[in-house]
Amino acid sequence: MASKKKAVKAGAGAAAAAKAVRSNQYVQRVMEDPELRNNLRSAFESARKAYGRMQNGKGPVKAVTEDKKTQKELKEAANSLKEAADQLRGNKKKKSRKGRVFLIAIVGAGVALVASEGLRKKVLDALFGKEEEFEYTASTTPEPSTGEPVGSTST
Repeated sequence: MASKKKAVKAGAGAAAAAKAVRSNQYVQRVMEDPELRNNLRSAFESARKAYGRMQNGKGPVKAVTEDKKTQKELKEAANSLKEAADQLRGNKKKKSRKGRVFLIAIVGAGVALVASEGLRKKVLDALFGKEEEFEYTASTTPEPSTGEPVGSTST
């Protein structure tokens, strides 16, 4: 009879736990969002690989500081966890085409300015005003030369 009461209590506890899990918004998101599940799976696999590399006998500190593959796995795990956390919070990155189009326009304008001298002159004229071309003419006439060095006085 005592084992029957324990089984009933365990069943009630399991049912309450299942109900709590079903009503949890984070669990719902994990169940509904395949990208979130992929990020969590990727984080787990990368962390497992890094842990395995740390258990190779060198010691965890040496593996983390010197082993490039371990560093790569840990970085991948951290990035996947960050993406999963952002998705759980609802901070999905919106891919903006405006920035990309703006960057392409800037690069295209730079190439056009480098390639075309006429366009370059037009832009410089628009920015700094038209360049004035002039000829220099002296307003004074040179002194006739006497043959004496400059600065000497004759007495």
